[in-house]
Amino acid sequence: MSAATHISVRGVHKVFQSGGQEVHALKAIDLEIPRGEFVCLLGPSGCGKSTLLNAVAGFSLPSSGTIAVEGAPITEPGPERGMVFQEYALFPWMTVAQNIAFGLQIKGLAKPAIQEKVEGLLALLHLQDFRNRYPKDLSGGMRQRVAIARVLAIDSPIMLMDEPFGALDALTRRNLQDELLRLWMELKKTILFVTHSIEEALYLADRTVVMTYRPGTIKRDLAIDLPRPRDVASPAFNALKKELSQLLMEEQSRHNQDEFKGAAVD
Repeated sequence: MSAATHISVRGVHKVFQSGGQEVHALKAIDLEIPRGEFVCLLGPSGCGKSTLLNAVAGFSLPSSGTIAVEGAPITEPGPERGMVFQEYALFPWMTVAQNIAFGLQIKGLAKPAIQEKVEGLLALLHLQDFRNRYPKDLSGGMRQRVAIARVLAIDSPIMLMDEPFGALDALTRRNLQDELLRLWMELKKTILFVTHSIEEALYLADRTVVMTYRPGTIKRDLAIDLPRPRDVASPAFNALKKELSQLLMEEQSRHNQDEFKGAAVD
């Protein structure tokens, strides 16, 4: 493992039991992510993107193989890996400020330190005017800002993001993508980001890892060598988009054939 490697995935397999049968979700995954890199996992439904992300988070251990952070094997969730989910995962009975402060309170920080950290994050995520609002009073985009702020509060060097903008409208999604890029460049986090959107992966990532339909393997590990901010209308962007579209369509076709076989058996 390189001295600069932050996350290392080696020979990872994941097998689930379903209906008395084995389902091979991941097969022979090898992936190294340097510190500070932004990597997107891209693939069709059923390719194991979220399964791999959950294994890196420590929520579900691999059946075989190893996942390590700075050489230390992952055996459970840890504070060095912050998770942002698609469904926001906010406490509905807490205000915005209280949600952000929660992890700091669990860590036992003194009240003045918590208040200083929360105020800084409210400013960083443009949430100052919403500090006393409850999640039910916020738009989807604002809720996701709070979820990101809550992860940033515990200062995890690694951010794991499972389709965090998937449920948002196009304009809100682009705004939050830009916010995330700003935070990433400012805070120098390592980000592993799951998406099914080719354009989102190309807009955000240093590298896009394309996964195959079940069992999930790495089909292509593509460096996105485009300057930021990226122009989604540029010929270079659209050439990469076409390349990734072809790769995904091959896997989507396998997915569709599998579903058709299943329907025929039923």
